[in-house]
Amino acid sequence: MAKITSVSPLAVPLPALGPVAGVRLGAFEAGIRYTGRRDLMMMVFPRGTTVAGVFTRNRCPGAPIDWCRSSLAGGKARALVVNAGNANVFTGKAGIATVKATAKAAADLVGCPPKQVFLSSTGVIGEVLPAERITASLPALHETLTEDGWEDAARAIMTTDTFPKASVRTAEIGGVTVTINGIAKGSGMIAPDMATMLCFIATDAAIPSEALQTMLAKGVGPSFNSVTVDSDTSTSDTVLLFATGLAGNPDVTVSGGAMLKDFRRALNEVLQDLALQVVRDGEGARKLVRISVQAATSAKSARAIAFAIANSPLVKTAIAGEDANWGRIVMAVGKSGEPADRDLLGVAIGGTWMARNGTVVDGYDEAPVVAHMKGQEIEIAVDIGLGAGAATVWTCDLTHGYIDINGSYRS
Repeated sequence: MAKITSVSPLAVPLPALGPVAGVRLGAFEAGIRYTGRRDLMMMVFPRGTTVAGVFTRNRCPGAPIDWCRSSLAGGKARALVVNAGNANVFTGKAGIATVKATAKAAADLVGCPPKQVFLSSTGVIGEVLPAERITASLPALHETLTEDGWEDAARAIMTTDTFPKASVRTAEIGGVTVTINGIAKGSGMIAPDMATMLCFIATDAAIPSEALQTMLAKGVGPSFNSVTVDSDTSTSDTVLLFATGLAGNPDVTVSGGAMLKDFRRALNEVLQDLALQVVRDGEGARKLVRISVQAATSAKSARAIAFAIANSPLVKTAIAGEDANWGRIVMAVGKSGEPADRDLLGVAIGGTWMARNGTVVDGYDEAPVVAHMKGQEIEIAVDIGLGAGAATVWTCDLTHGYIDINGSYRS
């Protein structure tokens, strides 16, 4: 496994993570793949906790994904168990057996049906995950769970991540303040369609699982599903949202409605914050890139064009080299297959329009663009000139660091 020797220059500080009523969590060194660090995380929730989830659309998902999808139908959760270092993907019957054994061991400790235990795994694909290392560690881990274990939990789920990722917001539901804490991991294999990207969010709000699911499914669209590091959609992408119901807020209907307006705002902020932290920790990343496409024929078309730019190796390496090579951006627009007219295109970097109506802007001064390209946050805007469709996606630059990490990932 490649060793990460330095923290991303785009890293953000870990926020103060207070308790979420009803949630106890912690981490343990199970020795699954790593040595000298915690690699097993557990959360437990009180009876009545509701749950929502969204998962990868990769057609070769891991056994934990299948388990969570089937468990989600019950709408209730009592525990979450996550390991790092082994993704339990493409492991056949052994993978399924590991999932079942882990869920049963956690359920016995918590006192609930196994289907109320949610599972995630991240790391190397194609190697059998030894269930006994997890099941043997869970009793000791369970004994140490506290309401203050958020930072340990955030660090335990890291793989090639260079910094732990977390976000905190509060919201009001019917005049009652509720808390939302979220943690995430992700650095490579990031192009969520729902990346090896895991995110776990907990709130003390009382919200039916149906309303949670609606808000989460909608919230991942402009957040996790609008970022890419390397265009590779993981087999393990998971976002789970748990609501313990201990905040004492008024009853919420299954449709949610206006009462959840502020909660929806806060949840979307947590999702957006965590998604951008994943891009900031993209393997080898040195620059965060925001790509905004406007005046496309539709929002769907704008999104496809934005991702064609965001996933272009030539665009990403030009950004790494601090070269404002807008011709590569035009190339990416054209290869997207979406409606575009070369003679109407406009391209801007850092707020400076370099091209308008298909040609270089008269008197274009490259100096401010060159200065912008030397920064850590790059803004690219593209005007298609055909309609009203708009979309924004985020990516990072492509550096030698990406090859250094991924060329030796299993060794």
